[in-house]
Amino acid sequence: MTRITAADRLRRLLSLLPWVASHDGPTVEEVCARFELDPDELLSDVALVTMVGVPPYSPGDLFDVVVEEGRVWVHLSPSFDRSLRLTPEEALALVASGASLLAVPGADVSGPLARGLTKLATTLGIDPEDAFDIDLGRAAAGVLAAVQQATEEHRRLRLSYYSHSRDQHTDREVDPYRVHAEQGRWYLVGFDHLRGEVRLFRVDRVLAATVLDESFEPPRELPEPELFEAGTDDPRVMLDLAPEAEWVVESYAVDEAATTEEGRLRVTLPVSGRSWLERLLLQLGPRAQLVEVRGDPALAACGPEAARRVLSRYEPT
Repeated sequence: MTRITAADRLRRLLSLLPWVASHDGPTVEEVCARFELDPDELLSDVALVTMVGVPPYSPGDLFDVVVEEGRVWVHLSPSFDRSLRLTPEEALALVASGASLLAVPGADVSGPLARGLTKLATTLGIDPEDAFDIDLGRAAAGVLAAVQQATEEHRRLRLSYYSHSRDQHTDREVDPYRVHAEQGRWYLVGFDHLRGEVRLFRVDRVLAATVLDESFEPPRELPEPELFEAGTDDPRVMLDLAPEAEWVVESYAVDEAATTEEGRLRVTLPVSGRSWLERLLLQLGPRAQLVEVRGDPALAACGPEAARRVLSRYEPT
């Protein structure tokens, strides 16, 4: 099941509620398809929303959400009918927040929220589309919108993609199967024509995305790739970690983990690329000791070499 953070869930709810409210009882299937939910997740969100309102939190001050006979209705609290008196700073913050919501997959870019933001931005004398660089899980709003459109319409994407592990840019064409949020980031699962296989892409590393005319038929059963799939031929490193560096186990794929007699955590990790290992070792510093390298002996020196390159930048000329 796709995991999202509390912040992602809140953004989804803030986009879902006005859309449902303005569509007079859309079906559960329509809501789930538009906002990439399953019925259980929708019911969980609805249960949460029914407890939200304004003081004194009497029944008339809460959201009224009804799921009945396969349809969903949202009736906003009467407090939404009262006009707001905003300072310029509050209005600007509201426009910025609203612009981020419109970047959420499923948001109605021509609906009531978008129209209200346009009126408010006009009053402030700004263009909401040009005034903000929205950081939505570090994914550019324009790129995320193109990826979402191509996924929904089953059309091929041309991506300019930055590979973090190899520290290189590539242009490739991808048949997008699914876009989802996980661990605070957006991911795209699709068939990569450059590599000839299904790959997982981080949307925040897509520099540009163009929706092409070519269409494709997605598979009936979508693959479920992990965030990083290590092959048997990928090199491995063994590290001894100090207690304050044990977050590595939670953040990266780990083959093995055990506590040494000295009380340090010994982990074995697959290495996706030299650049990735250099960055990890630089980040860990003295909190990690490289014990063993398997598969690529040259990796044994990558930590000190990377440190020397960094230090050379600060040497006086």
